[in-house]
Amino acid sequence: MSSFHRLRVSDVHKTIRDAVVVTLEPEDPKVFDFIQGQYLTFRHTIDGTELRRNYSICAGKDDGTLQVGIKRVEGGAFSSFANDNLAIGDVLEAMPPQGKFFTEIEPNRAKTYIGFAGGSGITPVLSILKTVLAREPNSRFTLVYANRAPNTIMFREELEDIKNTYMGRFTLLHVLETGEPDIELLAGRVDAQKCHALFAHWIDVGAVDTAFICGPEPMMHSIAAALEAEGLSKDQIKYELFGAAQEGRVAIRKRRDNAQKNGAQASVIIDGTAHQIQVGTSQSVLEAALAQNLDAPYACQAGVCSTCKAKLLEGEAEMVTNHALEDYEVRAGFVLTCQCFAVSDYLVLDYDQH
Repeated sequence: MSSFHRLRVSDVHKTIRDAVVVTLEPEDPKVFDFIQGQYLTFRHTIDGTELRRNYSICAGKDDGTLQVGIKRVEGGAFSSFANDNLAIGDVLEAMPPQGKFFTEIEPNRAKTYIGFAGGSGITPVLSILKTVLAREPNSRFTLVYANRAPNTIMFREELEDIKNTYMGRFTLLHVLETGEPDIELLAGRVDAQKCHALFAHWIDVGAVDTAFICGPEPMMHSIAAALEAEGLSKDQIKYELFGAAQEGRVAIRKRRDNAQKNGAQASVIIDGTAHQIQVGTSQSVLEAALAQNLDAPYACQAGVCSTCKAKLLEGEAEMVTNHALEDYEVRAGFVLTCQCFAVSDYLVLDYDQH
């Protein structure tokens, strides 16, 4: 369920000044047979504190390697460690690949994809586009990549190599906040106005089968709204939050008028065993489980990833934030336990159901 596995660091190299690409060799490669667009949850102790962080796999399925991109975040303990101290031969611990930021590969179809990435949001999109171009020989991919300046573009040389390899099938548009691009349309920020301009002059949204978006949350919402305004359905738009969206917990949770006041009892199923716990009125289910020393899976604790996903089998609960579960999963009873608060006096949750 929440087991971690050892991975040896076989290479660390800079892609830009404040970001590294880490190549990993798992002890059991089958456990880390990833799907393009997935992420790894790492566990590492720094100064006596256990940290868990998610980083997207940037390798394509046919690269024959397992790689993640880690950009330094101001004040970020793990990202600073990875950029400053991680070395070849070190051993990291990670959970098996997770995430649903992908669509099924269909080699016999000719599909049209568009990707929007901001900053280090390029990492899962890079995995997706490399895999799609290699395994769907009749498909096309357009990438709109937003950055502050040319020197902040992660994987710049690799993207150019991909463009040269798949000429006619891969279109790369860099949008920069600073500098003087050859085309005025490619200057500034990627917001709704920029999207509509791109759609009018460069991108035929009507031909798009699937759109992938990864970057800061405000940018992603603007792009998704613009795509929907052009006729794409919600099912055609896949997005993955990162970075700023994971910085903190929701401070104030919503409660219904009839919410219980004295906490709740919960039966939490992990690896086939039911554990009885007390959930306080100000605790999420995950917080209560961890406080009572249960090995419940978790990572971001901000409703961004789906590591802490469980199925609510009995009782009533409320999620205050959800950036990871699809609507159909919520209708089926799945919750993010880091954002899940008891409304009824008794809950049953199963971490083993996916």
